[in-house]
Amino acid sequence: MKNDKIRNVAIIAHVDHGKTTLVDQMLKQGGVFRHNQQVAERVMDSNDLERERGITILAKNTSVCFKDYKINVVDTPGHADFGGEVERVLKMVNGVILLVDAYEGTMPQTRFVLQKALNLDRKVIVVVNKIDRADARIGEVCDEVLELLMDLDAKHEHLDSPIVFCSARLGTSTMSIESPGVDFVPLFETIITHIDPPDGNPDKPFKMLVSALDHNDYVGRIGIGRIESGTLVFGKPAVVTNFYSQDKPPVKVKIGSLFRFEGLDRVTVDSATAGEIVCISGIEDLTIGDTVSDAEDITAIEFPKITEPNVEMTFLVNDSPFAGREGKFVTSRNLRDRLYKERIKDVSIRVSDTDSSEAFKVCGRGEMHLSILIENMRREGYEFAVSMPKVLFKFDENGKKLEPIDRLTVDVPVDFVGAVMQKMGVRKGDLVTMNPFGSRMRLDFDIPSRGLFGYKSEFLTDTKGEGILNSIFLKYDSYRGEIERRNSGSLIAHETGTTSAYGLFNAQERGELFVGAGVPVYSGMIVGENPKSEDIVVNVCKKKQLTNMRASGSDESLRLTPCKIFSLEQALVYIADDEYLEVTPQNIRLRKKILDSNLRMRQKR
Repeated sequence: MKNDKIRNVAIIAHVDHGKTTLVDQMLKQGGVFRHNQQVAERVMDSNDLERERGITILAKNTSVCFKDYKINVVDTPGHADFGGEVERVLKMVNGVILLVDAYEGTMPQTRFVLQKALNLDRKVIVVVNKIDRADARIGEVCDEVLELLMDLDAKHEHLDSPIVFCSARLGTSTMSIESPGVDFVPLFETIITHIDPPDGNPDKPFKMLVSALDHNDYVGRIGIGRIESGTLVFGKPAVVTNFYSQDKPPVKVKIGSLFRFEGLDRVTVDSATAGEIVCISGIEDLTIGDTVSDAEDITAIEFPKITEPNVEMTFLVNDSPFAGREGKFVTSRNLRDRLYKERIKDVSIRVSDTDSSEAFKVCGRGEMHLSILIENMRREGYEFAVSMPKVLFKFDENGKKLEPIDRLTVDVPVDFVGAVMQKMGVRKGDLVTMNPFGSRMRLDFDIPSRGLFGYKSEFLTDTKGEGILNSIFLKYDSYRGEIERRNSGSLIAHETGTTSAYGLFNAQERGELFVGAGVPVYSGMIVGENPKSEDIVVNVCKKKQLTNMRASGSDESLRLTPCKIFSLEQALVYIADDEYLEVTPQNIRLRKKILDSNLRMRQKR
């Protein structure tokens, strides 16, 4: 038996192909907003970081109504670092909208998310977006999608997937590129006719798989998932089990509250039947992958294994001379509680204790994945230090060292191909394919994940900002040898104090500075970069001695070169193995692990 008036669909795509903009228009044309209502752009990106960066980090649930049908929509992230979000929400839906940019075509993340959908045998609707672009390659992009489906060994019904042509920005869709669209009715009708209604017999015992988690200060942990069978009633006793923890005894619980998605709101309901996507609360230790069911049938539902993380960092309590000045949460207990809380929400994060009570190992899906966690924590008032990111190596049965390899796709003007090829050679990248697109060239490389650390800023400089760079994890393969991470040294502050123009003027002859005048620094803090490989201690707090022989205007001649300001991501990939990044709500500072210069020299010897 099926719930014929419900359709559950996820929107999957490569980053910046227009998923959230498409959902905006679906909400507007699905009657969620009044025609004259003022609505922010990308209304689904509710997190501050998402709005600032223009990316989706967390999967979001919403629903729209078309005729007498209810369409539950899940907006998923496009970045490979948040692929764990995509993998788990696909379990909630019966079909996917594969969104493809009409110019960029299929990209690395397109392949990744489509592979996951095909593995779960989800129906596919191909949406070619941004058809109003002047440089759109609509026919070629349709061929690329077909080639990708064939390459992924898709079934015949997937090869016959319908194609809808859209402009999410203008809110139009059409089934034929020859006839321009006026609204999203063709897209809605395709969803209704092509996507199957959810399976599930409402007369069977209740069963639900928790695919996402949220948290509310009033009701605590909230589990989000699709009801696989039966009817869920508010306040009813239930049992929690997990497919991968069969040895653990089932836990008896009671459903505290029950919500259903209506547009952007969660509406309290007394009951919900098979096929609906709902939220439940009142279960204390609920985690992603748990099965909530009636006591009559406590068989756990299998949950897809999430791809393992391949980058690790160490999070430590801040022990610099400025520790505790700017942060609200500074102790090891605060840090540990926050990291383990993140592990519950984010299935791709791994957190473990170390030999030291003040340091914790955190593994994630990439440097951006971990930098988002760091940025969220500093905004919440946490103060801590982190080590440089490292890839996680593996060893095969013969003891051979394996490392993660990424598939890197580069889209650059033809003039810059030489510069990219040179950098790829240094970073152990192997060219796989090379295809021209007008005046641009698209190149695919297989490159060690560690070879990409810090490359993005170099790439933008090499291509004068015109290049497009995307990567995704491909496989573990044999270790490719040493890659020089950084061939420059550091300029290190000699003493604790406030920087002066006189001290900085003398120090800037040694290299590029990272701090300006009037900035508090401490001994062992990194204040600049030495072009040569060795570290140099400089006195940036030095003041000019006053004498009775002063030439008028002599101080005005001290011209300081503008200092380099790091973003969080740039600082993370810049620091070396013997350095930390100090993170506070107000500042990020680069520092040496050993602050005392004499101890550093002794250890080096």
